Amino acid sequence: MTRRLIALSAPFALAACSLAPRTELPSTPVPASWPSGDSYLAQSEAALPIVSYRDIFHDPRLQTLVETALSNNRDLRVAAANVASARAQARVARAAQFPEVGISGSVDHTDPNGAKADTRYAVSGGISGFEIDLFGKLANASEAERNRALATEAGARTVRLGLVADLVDAWATYAADRDLLVIAESTAANARNSVRLTKARLEGGVAPRTDLRQAEQVLATAEGNVARQKTALAQDENLIRLLVGGEYDRALLPGDMAQVTGSITTLPAGTSSQVLLRRPDIVQAEYRLRAANADIGVARAALFPSISLTGLLGFASDALGGLFASGAFSKSAGADAALTIFDGGRRSANVAVARADRDAALSTYEGAIQSAFREVSDALADQGTIADRLKAASDYRSAAADTAMLTEARYRGGVDSFLANLDAQRSLFAARQAEVATQLEMVRNRITLYRVLGGDQASAGTE
Repeated sequence: MTRRLIALSAPFALAACSLAPRTELPSTPVPASWPSGDSYLAQSEAALPIVSYRDIFHDPRLQTLVETALSNNRDLRVAAANVASARAQARVARAAQFPEVGISGSVDHTDPNGAKADTRYAVSGGISGFEIDLFGKLANASEAERNRALATEAGARTVRLGLVADLVDAWATYAADRDLLVIAESTAANARNSVRLTKARLEGGVAPRTDLRQAEQVLATAEGNVARQKTALAQDENLIRLLVGGEYDRALLPGDMAQVTGSITTLPAGTSSQVLLRRPDIVQAEYRLRAANADIGVARAALFPSISLTGLLGFASDALGGLFASGAFSKSAGADAALTIFDGGRRSANVAVARADRDAALSTYEGAIQSAFREVSDALADQGTIADRLKAASDYRSAAADTAMLTEARYRGGVDSFLANLDAQRSLFAARQAEVATQLEMVRNRITLYRVLGGDQASAGTE
């Protein structure tokens, strides 16, 4: 019996052959280092470390929101379900490489009139429909599905990385809108004082009615800005609630931009563009390339004969007590081979399709690397000038504030016209808004670098 089992299992050893071409990743189609020049900051010479979002976003309130989002966000739950499905599909493909073994039993009882009752028992078990994988068709199909599952997992990491970046952006935007609301309310308060002053000057015969109407226009505009900023804050909270995946403590929101800019640091880019190879979208493209390469092996193997093995090892007896007695054991085995003689070129065309898909996957992989390099380079270029822009915005706001103060004093003294005072107030309002917008740009640049370098393993999670 042992010799027969060995004979039946021998075909398993033939499954080592594979017709899939070897996967060879191309050299990185981007320069070896980031661009440098006047618009780029000098970068650290050390290789980029693998960091956590906690190393970039230091505020504990923000970290609490991120942790909650990584647990509750519905898009992440969809991504996790997709990963589970892909893993299960890989197991299905893997199972096809092994024989299906089954067992069945039956009882037949006969009790004729006037004769002795006869009871027969039968048990059978065997291998059904097992294909000998001589040319690696099943192995390559399993490898293709495994790589697709890994690509799906990398796609899920892309979703998680994007969620963290989006949540931090929404958190910073809320702080900017709070500052803008303070500016709008301050401008509205100044406009009310201006209306009172102008009305008094009109009643005293010093100012014309046009000055009063212009002051009232400024007040109406400022009150409209206050209302818009309140709406923006409510919408910011709604977005954060969506990203977090539920309600959250309002105490976790920032008070102003000063709290945000001081808690979000810059991620060094390093000198080698090879760091991009760990970006989740590039990892995903690489696994899709590997899967497409394995598909070529599947298509090639289909050109060769398909050999299936069936085996049966069974027992039969007239009585249960003698079921395992000598002579009760019966066995049979068989094999089938099939080769399609003519199929109109279908199988050859499938090989061509698989090769074309592999070429497309290769170009997609290279394109993903090039796009990632461009994104990082753009972010570094923005980072290289953002400090100068912020300083210019701060200087402009300071000069506008001084101008507004002096112009108002001259207007009160009857030296300047109300129109000059009005223009100065408008310039100050715009300058304060521009400064907040530039601060938000600086924060978003740091968030963008975190997103495009894609090295955060702390947000990877497990499904």
